[in-house]
Amino acid sequence: MQSKSEQINTLTEHNDELENYFRNTIIPQLFVDSQLILRKFTPPAMKQFNLKAEHIGQPLANVKENFRFPTILDNIQHVIDSSEILEKEIQTTDRRWYQMNVLPYIVQKNNKTDGVIITFIDITARIRDLKEQEKLIAEHELLMDTIAHDIKNPLTSLSLTIEMLKKLPEKGMAKLPAMLGTAESSLMKMKDIIADLVQNRWQGQRYLAVEELLDLQNILEDVRLTLAAQLQESKAVLEVKIGISEITFARRKLRSILYNLVSNAIKYSSADRIPHVQIKSMEQDGFMVISVSDNGIGIDKQHLNTIFEKYQRVASKAEGNGVGLYLVKQTLEAAGGKVTVTSKLDEGSVFSVFLKLTE
Repeated sequence: MQSKSEQINTLTEHNDELENYFRNTIIPQLFVDSQLILRKFTPPAMKQFNLKAEHIGQPLANVKENFRFPTILDNIQHVIDSSEILEKEIQTTDRRWYQMNVLPYIVQKNNKTDGVIITFIDITARIRDLKEQEKLIAEHELLMDTIAHDIKNPLTSLSLTIEMLKKLPEKGMAKLPAMLGTAESSLMKMKDIIADLVQNRWQGQRYLAVEELLDLQNILEDVRLTLAAQLQESKAVLEVKIGISEITFARRKLRSILYNLVSNAIKYSSADRIPHVQIKSMEQDGFMVISVSDNGIGIDKQHLNTIFEKYQRVASKAEGNGVGLYLVKQTLEAAGGKVTVTSKLDEGSVFSVFLKLTE
């Protein structure tokens, strides 16, 4: 058994180690005790949140405005009361995003939470890149769909015109057949180009969308980060229950599918209740089935068969171009899968994505 002086020396060594760690870490970190008193912080935290030496020993409530995050005290108290780790994305008023991890500081002797250690990891660049990538993909897909759609009609008209010209009398029009032949040849070439474009579009050739073994949880994390601002603004609750997680699929395509469905669930929420979006996965008859359910405005039964058509929209209350669900359906069907929907007006909808599992 250690003597009193030995115990003091041991505590001093441990304190020196902790002080050394806090001085040298490159991550903004705080230590707050069970009375919500700020006890320590790292130099990066001092710089990022404009903390000063005199703030040590003060109630965190006195300096909470430095963090520009209104519910930080409630979050810390929740971890102290529950001894559960809390992970949350927060945005400060300077429009930077952080992964905030609040970890309970548990005293082993009595197994009680005596405070929390809070770390802040800057994820601004990641969220910005994800948003930019989704935006570019959506714009490119919409552009290609629009081009194919808009060119089809004039091409059809040109075909009919050529057929009519072929039936005209040839008297005094000796060069007309040759001209028609050239026009017809050009027309066929344009048709072939469009056919190749559309075929390659859904055969995974664009963007080098190579299939790989994916973890659904990681894809959902990317989607959640991309939609962080919408989730925060709407105060939506996002619940995830993963039954099966691994799937061989193109990362960009799966992310785009889930992004569209989760984004719609938030976008078409009901004005009289907080949005609740639940994502589940399970295995069924050789497919991974991912369901995205919400408690939103729902879809009228008469529209259930048309919502996957291009330029069709569920409602006019939110921004959109009516292409998202069309792209979801086309992508899945091209990969041997499908998407289904069930819905009740003013109760919500459930979209189920079927992805074929490989051996």
